[in-house]
Amino acid sequence: MRPWDWVVLVITVVAIVAYGLWKSRDSNTTDKYLRAGKSMPWYAMALSIMATQASAITFISTTGQGYVDGMRFVQFYFGLPIAMVILSMTAVPIFHKANVYTAYEYLENRFDAKTRTLVSIIFLIQRGLAVGLALSAPAIVLTVILGWPDEWTTIAMGIVVVGYTVLGGVQAVTWTDFQQMLIMMAGLAATLAMAIWLLPDNIGLTGALTVAGAAGKLNPVTTAFSWNDRYNLWSGLFGGTFLALSYFGCDQSQVQRYLTGSSIAQSRLSLLFNAVAKIPMQFLILLTGAVVFAFFTFVQAPILFQREDMANLRKDPKYGVLQQTYDRAFTERRDAAERLTAGDESAKAAYVQSQQKIDQVRKEASAITKSNDTNYVFLHFVTHYLPEGIVGIIIAAILAAAMSTISGEINSLATVSVIDIYKRVSSAGTDAHYLLVSRLATAFWGVYAVVTARFAKNMGSLVEAVNLLGSFFYGGILGVFALAMYFPSVNATGAFVGVLVGEAVIFALHFTGATSFLWYNVIGCVVVIVTGVAVSSVTHTRTN
Repeated sequence: MRPWDWVVLVITVVAIVAYGLWKSRDSNTTDKYLRAGKSMPWYAMALSIMATQASAITFISTTGQGYVDGMRFVQFYFGLPIAMVILSMTAVPIFHKANVYTAYEYLENRFDAKTRTLVSIIFLIQRGLAVGLALSAPAIVLTVILGWPDEWTTIAMGIVVVGYTVLGGVQAVTWTDFQQMLIMMAGLAATLAMAIWLLPDNIGLTGALTVAGAAGKLNPVTTAFSWNDRYNLWSGLFGGTFLALSYFGCDQSQVQRYLTGSSIAQSRLSLLFNAVAKIPMQFLILLTGAVVFAFFTFVQAPILFQREDMANLRKDPKYGVLQQTYDRAFTERRDAAERLTAGDESAKAAYVQSQQKIDQVRKEASAITKSNDTNYVFLHFVTHYLPEGIVGIIIAAILAAAMSTISGEINSLATVSVIDIYKRVSSAGTDAHYLLVSRLATAFWGVYAVVTARFAKNMGSLVEAVNLLGSFFYGGILGVFALAMYFPSVNATGAFVGVLVGEAVIFALHFTGATSFLWYNVIGCVVVIVTGVAVSSVTHTRTN
């Protein structure tokens, strides 16, 4: 980082936090702190919803995913527009009319307290683990830039985010998210533009797409069906729809965003905006990863992008042979790529063969160092090749993305902890008491995020890890909400048992390796529904 990068970064972060705190200066009641007094306009909610999901993981790991695996990850989002339309028609009016603080309050109204408590605890477990993953991504950024230990960078980010979230509540979260999403979009546009501009003069965007396509990176749609393929058209449409239904319809970190809406119409608009904008944004992020891949076809990258892992590799006896093989393969690939972009189709076979050699060297190097550098590809490109000032913008965008997700998640965790858990055992407190407890709960979950973030360092692609984690629980949660909304004959016993059986099946699928994780959401939901209906038909009694 050079002087102007620091200037841009510091000004951006300070401005975001100051604006959010200023907009939330009247968060002096529990309702305003946790639900913004139901006063938010649709555009603030829309960008807050997108920002909460589009974490630093999106920038760091999704671009790396595009570099390593191509663009097929975009299929993961094909079901999102379908889910947003469904939720706009169902969940939004139901939750608004119920006048709830959390989605799980609705489950007690429909079933009973034990079902609400069970699902609340599942949310706290799942989202509590996910917030550590979200915080680990900016820790990676600061570690690469500053060379600080992971623990220091995690604590530094945690202090900033927890500070303004504890003080300002959901209003601070939403209005900072609004700015952060605008900065993220600017950072994304700047990154893609610079990646194209840095390509050799005789290559350009067309040549980059040719090179990336020949390597199998331009693969946004895969029509072949396979239960074990994580990303294809069918897993995206079906598994992705169920995942999005659960995430945006049953996960408090998202539901809380549109519970702040001033009306049903405003909340609906916030979801429909995401239905239109989310896939193009993810497409451009993955395309950036593919263009970065093309850039490194002509400019040699290290075998491993993580600096410490590369240093450890150099100490291994096999390093000399691996480096020689890598150097030869890079030269062969670059020469073949130049011929290919000049129109010589006969060079494609040589290009693919040399790419396979490079992939094999990287695979062996990763095995030696026991590492996965997917999350470092993008940062290596940014910090080594982009000009002063632009680096500051992109790092600011990454940190903005991180802050938006972490603040939203710890705010939602605090809300569920207070409304669904604490108030059940302490119902005689004043509003001032619950406001204080809400702030303390926010601080607790912030500290928890800092502690758990350090365990995510070597989990591979963080964007895959966080969605795998969600898929362990989303099918079960979605199933019980489907029972509540669409199956009036189902009783509390059926719903409670259905969730337990659904979760047991999901974990069985995972440990047996029977199918890829996106299908957990579909299968888990179906199992909960079938079990709930069956158990209710036996027990007969319905709970209203």
